Amino acid sequence: MKLKHSKELATRRRLRVRRKIIGTSARPRLTVRFSQRHIHAQVIDDRAGRTLAAISSLAKAVREQKLKPNVAGAKILGLHIAESAKKAGVVAVVFDRAGRRYHGCIKAFADAARAGGLQF
Repeated sequence: MKLKHSKELATRRRLRVRRKIIGTSARPRLTVRFSQRHIHAQVIDDRAGRTLAAISSLAKAVREQKLKPNVAGAKILGLHIAESAKKAGVVAVVFDRAGRRYHGCIKAFADAARAGGLQF
């Protein structure tokens, strides 16, 4: 059996999750992405093809805190995306973990977003 490249495997996991998760206007999709230096989160209505709320560790609101893509940074950004989503009128979301395991940074982000008032 031939070993596959890790990026290809990650893409397959991400697409496997995305087949099952679709954001609607009633329950948009909350997706989070961790790069080597930053965290990016979006609330997306897939049916309309619109981003309703977005924040990253590069945003002016959190840039001074110098967030890193770790558990502490995920908690802070989870609270901020919940606040942004509520301003956009979003209460309930579907969580897209982008093929990553639900532990560590992903779990911390989700718990913080729930604490901020989002339901999923």
